[in-house]
Amino acid sequence: MAFCFLILLLASSVCCLNATTQNHMNKMALNKLSVDLLNLAGKRILMRVDFNVPMKDGKITNNQRIVAALGTIKYVLDKGAKSVVLMSHLGRPDGNKNQKYSLKPVAEELKTLLKRD
Repeated sequence: MAFCFLILLLASSVCCLNATTQNHMNKMALNKLSVDLLNLAGKRILMRVDFNVPMKDGKITNNQRIVAALGTIKYVLDKGAKSVVLMSHLGRPDGNKNQKYSLKPVAEELKTLLKRD
């Protein structure tokens, strides 16, 4: 599975999850869990993904980072997550809005690869 973080939004707590395959909990500043140890059914999931892909003239030139995250995204969806919000960045806009850094082409590529909206 691709390296990305999941945050489960629960009633009174936030749990940070490392979606790489691990067989144990890792005690650090934030507890990291393997996504396959969780009951995701009915949960709202916020997933930090690395979709900072190379682009030229608004077209993705290499979708490897998107493809790398597909396994984890599909896993969460297949386990019945209520909703999945993907969070990423593109380039370094330096705090300014710039269409050059829009994630819209990434969203379109993701729709195509997942075969869903």
